[in-house]
Amino acid sequence: MCHQLGITRSAFYKWKHRIVPEQEQFNSEIAELIKEYDDRFSHILGYRRMTDWINYFNHTNYSRKRIRRIMKKLGIHAIIHKKKKKYKTSKPEETAKNKLARNFYATKPNEKWVTDVTEFKIPKSNKKLYLSAILDLYDRYPVAFVISGRNDNRLVFKTFDKAVKENPTAKPMFHSDRGFQYTNKHFQKKLNDNDMVQSMSRAGHCIDNGAVEGFWGIIKSEMYQMYEISDETSLRYAIKDYIRFYCHERPQSRYDCKTPSEVRNASLTSEHPLSYLIAKNKRIEKYKSKWYA
Repeated sequence: MCHQLGITRSAFYKWKHRIVPEQEQFNSEIAELIKEYDDRFSHILGYRRMTDWINYFNHTNYSRKRIRRIMKKLGIHAIIHKKKKKYKTSKPEETAKNKLARNFYATKPNEKWVTDVTEFKIPKSNKKLYLSAILDLYDRYPVAFVISGRNDNRLVFKTFDKAVKENPTAKPMFHSDRGFQYTNKHFQKKLNDNDMVQSMSRAGHCIDNGAVEGFWGIIKSEMYQMYEISDETSLRYAIKDYIRFYCHERPQSRYDCKTPSEVRNASLTSEHPLSYLIAKNKRIEKYKSKWYA
């Protein structure tokens, strides 16, 4: 081996028995953790979340700069699939004003709910599955979700009924796009019966519902990396299990590296829930200055 490498035996043994600097040992230990987490979470972690998750699960305090440097040396980076843009057209029965106005900050749970329906193609089939979910803006926790083979009123109504059953005293602002299910008079009666104020995105402005659109993006960019999906059964399992993972095992930087379920459980048992500010978004700030100056 020494001959093939072009070095002497004495040089090899000198290197083998050298005293490894403490800093190099430290970086080697971190590198092993990075490789473990990259494999464990199916290559979905960039350096920011890699740092946060390693620190969260190991009670450490590594810097993002160090993690980024080691990840670059290892050639490890997040694999993210970009979402295709889609546009909807509808003939609504009754629409509501955009009362949410892209203010995705909530001071407590069940203050603001956002909802939408997204689709997933079933492998080796022309069919699709539809996922309807309601997201609480305080903790980004999905208070209800339903999977169906049909995108119809029943899908949305069932999701809403589940959310109300789990949160019987909740009276949030309820925001959606202008999909036919949400403009349906029967659905609006459900909102009125539960003393909820309806808010709707403007036509053609999907960013008005940016929080739930972001939730779809997270699911679709990470789920397909984490699960082997080959048919409808495996797709249904992947969606359900990923949402479980998102709620209970996926810490978020905004919440001081706590999971949505941890944030929710703590807030529901507190008279004064913690405040989690949202970093400013230039597009949203530009929108507010134009329409709400």
